[in-house]
Amino acid sequence: QLQLVESGGGLVQPGGSLRLSCAASGSTFNTYIIAWFRQAPGKEREGVSCISRGGGAPKYADSVKGRFTISRDNAKNTVYLQMNSLKPEDTAAYFCAADPKVKLVCSRSPSDYNFWGQGTQVTVSS
Repeated sequence: QLQLVESGGGLVQPGGSLRLSCAASGSTFNTYIIAWFRQAPGKEREGVSCISRGGGAPKYADSVKGRFTISRDNAKNTVYLQMNSLKPEDTAAYFCAADPKVKLVCSRSPSDYNFWGQGTQVTVSS
């Protein structure tokens, strides 16, 4: 069983930056694909980014390409989401999730993920 805890959310002005962290415990972290999702009120959960077990071949939603960067440090059991040039439409609860299945590429579909954190709120507003 894997436990995930997100941190790093908060209130930031448009154009600002935040770095989210997803800390894992309870299992072998480097055997999991990790993804970041977000959900705004009244909207469906959106796959923001995902990263493979070894840290390669990340994927991004078109809405965040060039602004967000996902990375992982398997020695620290942590995945990061660096968010730059934030926009009001980035406002949402952000969740990290883990997929234990062996895959060549990661997925941004929520149904592929078995373990979820509780989320951290990101609010972009002036």
